[in-house]
Amino acid sequence: MAAAETVALVLDEDSPLPESAACVEDLVRRLRGHVSQLGVLASAGEPALRRAQQLCSDSVPEGYMPSRVYLVRLAEATQELVATVRSHGVGPAQPTRRRRWWQPRINVLRGAVFVVAFACLILAASVPRT
Repeated sequence: MAAAETVALVLDEDSPLPESAACVEDLVRRLRGHVSQLGVLASAGEPALRRAQQLCSDSVPEGYMPSRVYLVRLAEATQELVATVRSHGVGPAQPTRRRRWWQPRINVLRGAVFVVAFACLILAASVPRT
């Protein structure tokens, strides 16, 4: 889901191109992270994965237009990889359920407190007075 949002930041018609080189670097770093996460879910011989990994291994070109073109190509490759992973039905692993401990009802707790208090009362009454 996060990969699709990052791709939308780059490829949506309403999204403006990043103005600074730092913005381009940030988006490239995010897209590379998504490709590495999706690479675990995709099969090793997948062409979309190889294309995305090849683009990730390249450095960001210098200059305004070459860096933006590289960013768009990387976003398109990431989008293709997301579609490939979704089409194969591979999704994130289901989180393991934690063991839920038994929670006693309120009357059980009240009874336990009463028994402990009654035992303390009997113990206090049985102690000899000096």
